[in-house]
Amino acid sequence: MPEFMTMIVHIDQFMGAWVAEYGEWIYLVLFLIVFGETGLVVLPFLPGDSLLFIAGAYGATGAFDPILLAVLLIVGAVLGNTVNYYVGRYLGPRVFTSNFRFLDRKALIKTHAFYEKHGGKTIVLSRFLPVFRTFAPFVAGVGSMNIVRFQLFNIAGATLWVVSLITLGYFFGNVPIIKEHLSTIVLIGVGAAVVPVVLGALWKLFGKAREA
Repeated sequence: MPEFMTMIVHIDQFMGAWVAEYGEWIYLVLFLIVFGETGLVVLPFLPGDSLLFIAGAYGATGAFDPILLAVLLIVGAVLGNTVNYYVGRYLGPRVFTSNFRFLDRKALIKTHAFYEKHGGKTIVLSRFLPVFRTFAPFVAGVGSMNIVRFQLFNIAGATLWVVSLITLGYFFGNVPIIKEHLSTIVLIGVGAAVVPVVLGALWKLFGKAREA
């Protein structure tokens, strides 16, 4: 786990190593990371935002074709949300009453409240919110949101998220002051994703201890 966290925090450094090691396969590696964060409800801590930004920065150096990268990652994000939606639809409302160990119930309930307030727009807005973007399609599935309506928001959100962050990375990722502090920027992004998960786990442990 420490090595994995080091890789995430210093993803700007590892990206160069991945490009050198995997060559053209790097597109598949990034595709799987984006798919995993959005499609697997147990992986909300993967570095989606920072990954896209840094990939855009490397695209500006010629390491990637930014257009091909954007298209592939949009597809990965859309497919990830779709899988997550169907998992939520399969499990249904019982996720709020049953004890599924792989779910962060606190994050789930917060996302559900966000979904109740903003409706379908949650699928778009949550793309820019760590943890929420992992749970939003799941909650939409639990609530049996119409699949056509879901996919419209899903495609719009994925496109805005991927294109905006890759574009920002492309134009600003290699600016000296930003490049020098990329690790700090990534750390802040990881913290925004990981802290709610950790607090949720601690809250569960505290609750069990009180019951005992």
